[in-house]
Amino acid sequence: MAEVTLTATTGRPTGSSASRRLRAQGQIPATVYGMGKDAVSVTVTRADLRRAMTTEAGVNALIRLEVEGFDTEYALVKEIQRHQVRRDVTHIDLLRIDPEKAMVLDVPIILTGEAKKVTGGGGFIDQKLSTLRVTVRPDSIPTELTAVISNMDVEEVLTVADIVLPSGVTTELDPGTPVVTANLTRAAIVAARQAAKAEEAAAAAAS
Repeated sequence: MAEVTLTATTGRPTGSSASRRLRAQGQIPATVYGMGKDAVSVTVTRADLRRAMTTEAGVNALIRLEVEGFDTEYALVKEIQRHQVRRDVTHIDLLRIDPEKAMVLDVPIILTGEAKKVTGGGGFIDQKLSTLRVTVRPDSIPTELTAVISNMDVEEVLTVADIVLPSGVTTELDPGTPVVTANLTRAAIVAARQAAKAEEAAAAAAS
């Protein structure tokens, strides 16, 4: 995974009023913590944060963090707080990490293919698991994992065991955990029951 550089400045004022003023100036309050070190309150520009978060890696981007007065560190976005209405970022938490040590994080699961046998058979696809918790080194974090639904049929299930993990990526989740299920729609279930009753009635009449 390619790393992105994010520059931060220290000495920001704290408190909700001060934070609002910073955001009005295009600055986002942030907190850097972890690795047994003291938490540091910093600010990053909205533009720099947007660039860092819109790479292919998304929120799992490996961040090379440059904070004035501190040695360069590596971090991941741990939490993003957003305005309840506008949904713009109001604060972020950055977790310091050791780029040489494996860590645990959630990676998105993306469905690929068309489940034509499912939709053609009166069914629908239900994604039960949208992310998978994995253990991986920071430099090998996958952008996403894929669940191929092309060959699924009604009442079939894809599990964690069906997800192909890249080299160096592992998960401790039960391999039998459902990721995707193919279920009949309620209308299809009702139609099947009615058809079965009709067949029974026809068989009874014929006898």
